[in-house]
Amino acid sequence: MPQFPSTPSFQLSGKRALIAGASSGIGMACAVALAEHGAEVTLAARRIGALQDIADEMKARGWAANTLELDVSDVDKTAAAVAENGPFDILLNSAGLARHGKAVETATEDFDAVMDVNVRGAYFLTQAVAKGLLQTGRAGSLINISSQMGHVGGRERAVYCASKFAVEGFTKAMALEFGPAKIRVNTICPTFILTDLTRATFDDPDKRAWILDKIKLGRPGEIEDIMGAVVYLASDASALVTGTAMMIDGGWTAD
Repeated sequence: MPQFPSTPSFQLSGKRALIAGASSGIGMACAVALAEHGAEVTLAARRIGALQDIADEMKARGWAANTLELDVSDVDKTAAAVAENGPFDILLNSAGLARHGKAVETATEDFDAVMDVNVRGAYFLTQAVAKGLLQTGRAGSLINISSQMGHVGGRERAVYCASKFAVEGFTKAMALEFGPAKIRVNTICPTFILTDLTRATFDDPDKRAWILDKIKLGRPGEIEDIMGAVVYLASDASALVTGTAMMIDGGWTAD
C-alpha cells in the first residue's frame, strides 16, 4: 500500500490574529478570511466605530472577534497595546498610506507621513508582535501587506515605492533573525485592487488603461484575490515559507 502524505492544514483554530488596518478594504477582507478559518481576530485601526460594526457582524456569524484602537504611526502606544493584548500568533498589517505625485514635486511632509506609516509603523508593529512571541516561546506568522511597487517602479509613485521597497528589505532581515524561533515573516504584494481608496485612479481613463495594460490577466485586483494568500501564509500550509514576497499582481512584475 502506498503511504500518502497528509496535506497541511489551512485551519487556524486556537490561533490569535492581529489585523491592523482592519476597518475597510484589504484589511477587512483579511480579517474575514482568518476568522472564517478559525482564528480569533483582533481588529485594529484608528476608526474604532467602524471596527465595532465589523466585529458585531463577525460575532453574529459565530466567529471570534474583538477590537483595538490602534494608530501604527504612534510607535510607543502601538507597542504598549500589543504587549497588553498579545501575544498574537498571526500579524496581518494592512495599515498603509499613499500620497502620489511627481518626484520633483515631493513635499517633505508627504514623504514623512508615508514613511511614518508604511515603514516606521510597519517595522515597529512587526517588532512588537515578534517580541510577544519570543517572550512566550511561540511560533508565529507575521505578514505585511506590501505592494508590487516594492519590486518595480511606478508612475508618480517614488515615495510609495521607496516605502514598500523598505518593507521588503526588513522582511528579509527579520526572517533571518526570527527563523530559529519558528517565527516566519513574509509580505503580500498586490497589484491595484478595486477599493474606495483606489476608485479615483480607476476613474481616470489614462491611468486605468496603463493599469490594465500592465496586468497580464486583463483585470484589476479585487479584495477576494488577497484572502486565500492570507490564509495560506498564516497557516501550517506555508510552514517552510519565510523571508519572501507573495506576488498577487496578475503578472505585472513578470516583465
